[in-house]
Amino acid sequence: MRRRTFIAAASGLVGCSTPPSPKSSAPRYLEDWQALYAGSPGSAAAEWFRSCDLGLSLEYGVFSQLGRGPSVQFDERIPIAQYTQLRSTFDPSGFDAERLADLAVTCGMGYIGITARGADGFCLFRTVQTDFNCLEAGGRDLLSELCEACRKRQLGLVISFSYAADWRHPYFYPAETAQTGWTGARPGYESTPAEYRFEQDEDFLLYIRHVHNQLQEIVYRYVPIAGIRLEPQEGYLARPDLFPVDQTYSIIREAQPGLLIAFGSGVNGDEDFAAVPGLRLPKPETELAKQAWARNRDKPLELTCRLAAGGASGVRTLLDAQRAAAQRGARLLIRLPLRADGSPSRAAEGALLEFARQRTAPPDPGVAV
Repeated sequence: MRRRTFIAAASGLVGCSTPPSPKSSAPRYLEDWQALYAGSPGSAAAEWFRSCDLGLSLEYGVFSQLGRGPSVQFDERIPIAQYTQLRSTFDPSGFDAERLADLAVTCGMGYIGITARGADGFCLFRTVQTDFNCLEAGGRDLLSELCEACRKRQLGLVISFSYAADWRHPYFYPAETAQTGWTGARPGYESTPAEYRFEQDEDFLLYIRHVHNQLQEIVYRYVPIAGIRLEPQEGYLARPDLFPVDQTYSIIREAQPGLLIAFGSGVNGDEDFAAVPGLRLPKPETELAKQAWARNRDKPLELTCRLAAGGASGVRTLLDAQRAAAQRGARLLIRLPLRADGSPSRAAEGALLEFARQRTAPPDPGVAV
């Protein structure tokens, strides 16, 4: 199917929603940009984001029970049925959005977020598209709780959403159809699981409808959201002909005009900021990525550091990362892994607090600069 025809077909699958009435006042995190917001919500949001030095991203999901990070299903080739069983033991009893938001404020963060939907398909928000979600599994809407905690503290809420990778959906494209060397579309199972039913490109329309419906559930239910990082960029670049990304961006912006969008370093150049999963500037390999980065390189940049350990080593890692980001005029997003119950470890929380203390402490007069 030709790309234009495919996108036209995808457009017909999107449910219609009436956008909320525009508000004259800015969200609380944009109060300092109220005048600019009245004329251009997007410009106000971009200026706010440029003013932020730090953000905190909570790493949490059913994978947390295994203690090996969000890629554990892919890395260990865990069968879909076996991985699904983690839903029955998911218990977010230690997830305290108020406490986590307070931690972000104490550490000088301008925004906080969470992966609303990972590549494993598990959702931390209310959705009717799948029962593989925190409400069905744990009886709580974690994104709603975090949204409310951010609103109270004038924090921006910037979430991540796996748009271009899904190891669970039956109609996501298989790795062997990728146009690049990217292999992250599905775990490398020895044989194709019965759950996967993709046969031709047209089947992908069913996946697009699925993610568009979920994005609409998010942007119309959780207000305000300061930004969305669509992930992973490599998944899009491997099959750019399948994704109606212009329409995806329109769905998001129609609902919340001040909401900022990132998709890695960029896929079409219409992103509002660049989000890099590391501390180095991107080196786009495809022509499409090069063109997008050329348009995005002067926009706000976000670099990422994962807090994998507490103690002195964790503090040094964060301080070094913060300096590297500052040298590039970028914001630093710190990824904080949570334990199986949704709480941070004492070591990780202590490292964050010590990092905040050291980065704001006055220079020691006895130390030569």
